[in-house]
Amino acid sequence: MGKYFGTDGFRGEANVGLTVMHAFEIGRYLGWYYGRDHKARIVIGKDTRRSSYMFESALCAGLTASGADACLLHVTTTPSVSFVARADDFDCGIMISASHNPYYDNGIKLINGRGEKMDDEMLSGIEEYIDRVQSGEKDTLPYAVGEKIGRTVDYSAGRNRYIGYLISLATRSYKGKKVGLDCANGSTWMMAKSVFDALGADTYVIANNPDGININVDCGSTHIEKLRSFVLEKGLDVGFAFDGDADRCLAVDEKGGIITGDHILYVCGKYMKDSGILGNKKIVTTVMSNLGLYKALDEIGIGYEKTAVGDKYVAENMRSNGHILGGEQSGHIIFGRLASSGDGLLTAIKIMEAMCESKQPLSVLASPVVMYPQVLKNVVVDDKDETLNDPEVKAEVEKIGAELGSEGRVLLRKSGTEPLLRIMVEAGSAETCNACVDRIIEAMKRCGRLIAVK
Repeated sequence: MGKYFGTDGFRGEANVGLTVMHAFEIGRYLGWYYGRDHKARIVIGKDTRRSSYMFESALCAGLTASGADACLLHVTTTPSVSFVARADDFDCGIMISASHNPYYDNGIKLINGRGEKMDDEMLSGIEEYIDRVQSGEKDTLPYAVGEKIGRTVDYSAGRNRYIGYLISLATRSYKGKKVGLDCANGSTWMMAKSVFDALGADTYVIANNPDGININVDCGSTHIEKLRSFVLEKGLDVGFAFDGDADRCLAVDEKGGIITGDHILYVCGKYMKDSGILGNKKIVTTVMSNLGLYKALDEIGIGYEKTAVGDKYVAENMRSNGHILGGEQSGHIIFGRLASSGDGLLTAIKIMEAMCESKQPLSVLASPVVMYPQVLKNVVVDDKDETLNDPEVKAEVEKIGAELGSEGRVLLRKSGTEPLLRIMVEAGSAETCNACVDRIIEAMKRCGRLIAVK
C-alpha cells in the first residue's frame, strides 16, 4: 500500500484527504504517461456523490492539459469502466467513487487497458509526481499546446454497450421471477432495473433516488437489513444489494436469509462444477472467508486458495494460476472468463442462472454453507506494524489460535483502506469469539499500543 493509493484506489474525505488538486495532478500524469508516443484516450466514470462531479472536472482538466482525450461515461459502475477500458481499447480507465463509504468521502480508482486494477509501478510514479508538485518543485511535465490539447468527449454509448453485454450473458428469461434490487442510491440507480426488466423479471427497486448525499445511507450491501425487510414484505424470490459503485453484491433469499460473498462463491462454484465449467475445480478466497465455506467446499470436492484481503489480490491469484472464480466475503465476486474484476450486476445474473437452471430457490442452494460465528473489531493503535510484531500481542494471537484448533481461527491484520488494525475471530459460539477478541485488545493495552476500539 502506497502513500496515497491503498488496495482500492486513492480514497479520503473530499477536499480534505483527497483534493481537487490531487485529481488534477493524477490527470496530468496519466495524460503525459500514456501520451508519450500517441494521442492518449482515457475513459472516466463516476458514482452519485456530490463531489464526484467536481473530481471529474479536475481529472478532465489534468488529462486534457497533458494532451489526452477524456471520454465520459457519466454516472456508471466501476465494472462498466473496466469493461469499456478493455473492450474499446482505452489506455486506461478512471472511476470516481469511494465504494461503500459515506458520501463525504470519495476516491479515484485507476484501471489499466486490460480492465484490471492499476499496477503498483504506475501508482508509485503518480505518487512521486504528486509529492514533487505539492512540495513546491517545478512541474516538469509538458503542457499540451495548440491542436495537441485534449478534448472532453461524451461516451455514454460505452455504458450502453456494457448493459447490452450483461443482458447477453443471461442463459434464460427471468419471466415469473420477482426480484428485488437495492441500488444504494449509487451507480446502479438506473442501470440495474433496466437490466432485470430486459430479462423479463418482475423488478422491485429501493434506494434508487440519489441526491448526492444519500449514497449508502441505510441501504445497499452494507445495510442489507433494509432489503431483507423488502423481500419479505413483497414476497420476492430473491433480492440483490449493491454498494455505491456496484463492484460488489450481496443477496437475500426468499426466506429472508442473508447471502454473503462466501455463500455466493459456494452457490456459483457448485453450479459451475456441476456444469463442467469450473476448470481446475478451485476457487480463490481471501483470509476473511468463513470456515463454514471451506467445510462446505470440502464436502463437494472443490479446492480453494487464500489471498490477502482485497479483490485485487484475488484477481492476481486467478490470473497467475488459471482460476476462473474467486471473491471476497464482502461480495466482490470475480468471474474470470467474463470480467477482470468484481462486478455486482454480473454476480446477480450468475446467481439467477444457478437458480433458474437448477429450478431451486436460493435458500436451498446456499444451505450447505453453515457459517461459523464471526466477530470483527477495528482498533486504532499507535503504530500498525509495531503492534502486529509486538511479542505480547503475537503470543496472545498464537495462543488463541492453538486453543481454537480446527474449529475456529483468529486473524489480526492491517486495513487496506483505513488507518486501523482489524481483529477477527471465528469459533463455535459468539461468546467465544468475543472473549478471544477481548483478550487480544487487552494484550494491546498492556503493551501500550491501543488508542481506541472503533
